[in-house]
Amino acid sequence: MGDIEKKSKILIFGGTGYYGTYQVKACVAAAHPTYVYARPVKPHHDPSKLDLLKEFKSLGVTIFEGELDEHEKLVEAIRQVDIVIVTLGMPPIMDQLKIIAAMKEAGNVKRFIPSEFGNECDRISPLPPYQACCDQKKIIRRAAEKSGIPYTFVVANTYGAYFVNYLLRPYDKKSNKVTIYGTGEARFSCNYEKDIAEYTVKVAVDSRTENGLIIYRLPKCIITQLDLISMWEKKTGRTMEKAYVSEKKLIGLSETLPFPDNVPMAILHSLFVKGEEMAYDLKEDDLDVVELYPEYKYTTVEELLDIFLVDPPKPVLAAF
Repeated sequence: MGDIEKKSKILIFGGTGYYGTYQVKACVAAAHPTYVYARPVKPHHDPSKLDLLKEFKSLGVTIFEGELDEHEKLVEAIRQVDIVIVTLGMPPIMDQLKIIAAMKEAGNVKRFIPSEFGNECDRISPLPPYQACCDQKKIIRRAAEKSGIPYTFVVANTYGAYFVNYLLRPYDKKSNKVTIYGTGEARFSCNYEKDIAEYTVKVAVDSRTENGLIIYRLPKCIITQLDLISMWEKKTGRTMEKAYVSEKKLIGLSETLPFPDNVPMAILHSLFVKGEEMAYDLKEDDLDVVELYPEYKYTTVEELLDIFLVDPPKPVLAAF
């Protein structure tokens, strides 16, 4: 593997968010000098954010405080690093245009990884609320391609811990109820966030991934809802009471719920009814993360469920 540098300075935007936290810790674990650009903490903010920033500092992370519309602050921060990874969610994902403008002025970024970490936005055709999100990601992709800054697009597919938590509700040991979207037979790639983040650190410093698209389809993480539930039943010794949400119902909710509540319905339809994560073949120039890093021992779905058995996480929010 050809590295950009043995240890690159990595700046993360969105580092205090759900996935961003994994990304920060993965960069630290790989011994890269790690930086986080975060909004200034105000008295009305959630105290947990302040605690998280304190934890980051204890790990040796450098914190830059600023807003994304403070162009000079962005340029100043970016000039101190080699790689920029963005983990912003919706709706601030379009603020990446400001980051791209700052990177162009700074002129020193060796790799830009925009906020993807989901489905392949150029190859799926979801319901309108989710399509609108994909269209925004496409705008960022095209801007990255035109910027002249070396980039890598990461298609990480499904956040495994998030959706295991969302689907199985392991934190509620008194409930044996589970909701199945569609028939439960669509395959999806249920990848543990820790692995996604650690793979992404490798991708960020690998010359083979420059200006490419890399897809995270981990063979032992490809599963259906029905198989996931069956696996959980065997591990817990519980029989789950299954309730099905039809395609028609999901489509209707995506059309009638207000934004942003309609977006999760469209995502569930894309993942679990249409099975869009696995509905396309890899192209010749697509990069397969497992082929690039065969030495990395990723977490299988079986192992992920074992983690949940020992230490069920707190409930996740309904909005993705």
